[in-house]
Amino acid sequence: QVQLVESGGGLVQAGGSLRLSCAASGRSFSGYQMGWFRQAPGNEREFVAGIGRSGDGTAYADSVKGRFTISRDTAKNTVYLQMNNLKPEDTAVYLCAARRSYGSLIVTTTPSYNYWGQGTQVTVSS
Repeated sequence: QVQLVESGGGLVQAGGSLRLSCAASGRSFSGYQMGWFRQAPGNEREFVAGIGRSGDGTAYADSVKGRFTISRDTAKNTVYLQMNNLKPEDTAVYLCAARRSYGSLIVTTTPSYNYWGQGTQVTVSS
């Protein structure tokens, strides 16, 4: 089992940047594929970015590709989401998620993830 705690959310103006962090504890961080999801009020939870166990494979939603970067630091048991050129439509609660992984597959579906953080609010003003 792994516990996840997000941080780094806040209020920024359009065009600004934020860096989200997800600190993991429990079982070995390297044994999990990690992902970031977001959920705005009234909307379904949607995939934002994912990263493989080794950190060398990534996947992004089309809406954030080229603006967001996911990375992980195995030594610190932490996954990051660098968000640049933020837009008002990026406003949502961002959640870190983890799934047990024994290969290199990056999954983008919510039910596939075993563990979830509580989320951190990101608000982008016009």
